Amino acid sequence: MSHFTDEIKKRRTFAIISHPDAGKTTLTEKFLLYGGAINQAGSVKGKATAKHAVSDWMEIEKERGISVTSSVLQFNYDGYCINILDTPGHQDFSEDTYRTLMAADSAVMVIDASKGVEAQTRKLFKVCVMRHIPIFTFINKMDREALDTFELLDDIEKELGIATCPINWPIGCGKEFRGVFDREHREIEFFSETHKGTAMGEVRKIALDDPEVGTLISAEQKAQLNDEIELLDGASAEFDLALVSKGELSPVFFGSALTNFGVETFLQHFLQMTSSPLPRMSNLGSIDPMKEKDFSAFVFKIQANMNKAHRDRIAFMRICSGEFEAGMDVFHIQGGKKVRLSQPQQMMASERKMIEKAYAGDVIGIFDPGIFSIGDTLTTSPDKFAYEGIPTFAPEHFARVRQMDTMKRKQFVKGINQIAQEGAIQIFQEYNTGMEEIIVGVVGVLQFDVLKYRLENEYNVEIKLESLPYEHIRWIENEDIDLDKLVGTSDMKKIKDLKERPLLLFVNSWSVRMTEERNEGLILSEFGRS
Repeated sequence: MSHFTDEIKKRRTFAIISHPDAGKTTLTEKFLLYGGAINQAGSVKGKATAKHAVSDWMEIEKERGISVTSSVLQFNYDGYCINILDTPGHQDFSEDTYRTLMAADSAVMVIDASKGVEAQTRKLFKVCVMRHIPIFTFINKMDREALDTFELLDDIEKELGIATCPINWPIGCGKEFRGVFDREHREIEFFSETHKGTAMGEVRKIALDDPEVGTLISAEQKAQLNDEIELLDGASAEFDLALVSKGELSPVFFGSALTNFGVETFLQHFLQMTSSPLPRMSNLGSIDPMKEKDFSAFVFKIQANMNKAHRDRIAFMRICSGEFEAGMDVFHIQGGKKVRLSQPQQMMASERKMIEKAYAGDVIGIFDPGIFSIGDTLTTSPDKFAYEGIPTFAPEHFARVRQMDTMKRKQFVKGINQIAQEGAIQIFQEYNTGMEEIIVGVVGVLQFDVLKYRLENEYNVEIKLESLPYEHIRWIENEDIDLDKLVGTSDMKKIKDLKERPLLLFVNSWSVRMTEERNEGLILSEFGRS
């Protein structure tokens, strides 16, 4: 067994997804505490006096108290090297989240016990299902009032279309929360309120039939637990690792990230149930990290101006095979030439550290002089394969951008192009005119505020956004179409993207079908390709 495959075997790379406020940031911080990566949890956002959470760094995030950009956090625990891809929970940043899920091997879904599955979780979940990756569920906030436990499981199964298998089971909730019952070992882990801020709480485990249990939970709770266990053993899905790996069965855990209960148990089970980095599809077939010795990676995110002091762009890439060494030369498939990967860094939110080596499963940030795009492949393999592209999601809101000071044209074009290359916004031009008329499309309206804020603060350019009525965008698949001869509808607008590809905007969804009917052979698509 080589040192190289040993390193890859230790790796686990997962994304955390949730609805805003389900407690994802707190859970991430508790993981970091166990790994010794931080000494004290940065108390959760939202309070003016509180320290800001470790994983939120952009100014606008601090003002709004939401995670805007996905950060990548790495820590070691119990012989494993773990990469957490933290995703924005806010629905307006779903585009960035979709891409982050492309770089993960499994996903942890955090659900608020008092709310169950929420709209945003559903959308993100679809992406996981599309990729057939294992999904683990952590039902959080059991120390507050919660929905009925069976109802919560039912909700997950109905809403998300996945079977569930509870690994542990809660006893009470809110003020009555006493702990969880471990189904496999038939013992109760007791919850005590005393160690809120500390890393390691005392966890007491007592066998279910131990007489001491009667002194710790009420007779009523004990009777209810016995009934529920019996019901569970008869009715719930059997644990089956093969189904978990295919993303068809989700192991469910209960706990409270804030009071740090149930988090370590969850982490330990998760590490045993997940696999080291998985093979990925390329145009030459599947690339298996255990067999492919050559270095390969793909870019899933680009972030500009992470450091106010000097304008910089970082391309985040997920390593899929081989060993990375600082300063190595690799072939950039889309650029068609060799590039040196300089200033490699790993992120701990806004703290960066330079790294010398990294392996399949790791995510690294590389200085980008403006040559990389989302979906690009880099490799040292003589076969020069390319990984499958990442689909871009159709924006749902559009606005025309007006620049206030025409003298700052150069900064404006540079700024808007850089922000577009990060993938948070998509920019289009009017068909038949140059860059004079710029139209911006976003998945969520909050991105308009972010665009305005960043252009003013990072590029010193003031803009005005004039909202447009279009809600549907379609890429034209036909190469040979003559746009001037296209028979459209009165609510249709012709535009083109930065690669000069023609697109159509519509106000009404029925106009899409009508345009297809009026133009024989026309193929319209909801997805663009990176």
